Amino acid sequence: MKELNIFDFDDTIYKGDSSIDFYLFCLKENVTLLRYLPIQLYGMLMYKLKLKSKEFMKEKYFSFLKGIKNTDYKVEKFWNKNENKIRNILIKDKNNIVVISASPEFLLKEICKKNGIDTVIATLVDKKSGKFLSKNCYGEEKVNRLNNEYKDYYINEFYSDSKSDKYLAKISKKSFLVKGDKIEKW
Repeated sequence: MKELNIFDFDDTIYKGDSSIDFYLFCLKENVTLLRYLPIQLYGMLMYKLKLKSKEFMKEKYFSFLKGIKNTDYKVEKFWNKNENKIRNILIKDKNNIVVISASPEFLLKEICKKNGIDTVIATLVDKKSGKFLSKNCYGEEKVNRLNNEYKDYYINEFYSDSKSDKYLAKISKKSFLVKGDKIEKW
């Protein structure tokens, strides 16, 4: 049986929301991405009115990716500027680290690898169109995705900033809530 140490990414390992920060970074470099704002607002409105799913809303949010010529280059530039927001102290001295996040995999994969994290389970989003290629990796879906990746495992430690991760907390030996620089038992 494989022992895993599981971490949420946004507001846990990363100080902030990487998807929002990436969007603002891209917008700052290319103000013409504002042309996607109406579709983004439409997605948010439909979600808030409970007429569409969270995936629908997030897909509309990521529509701005259509306006980026080289997403990999933008992601690299973004992390060169924002790598200092990674809380390395959380992952230091831990083995078998898995990051599970609702953020797009293309945004997290390289920065996690650079910080010694080989396994990233995240939402699969087409980096050219913003279209979802998987379910949003959120809540109970995080457990489903983990079960697809690993057959025989147990979670030694789990860290998250969000109560929506209660499904992972329930199946973990030890669970912790991260609130800024404070860590407390779940």
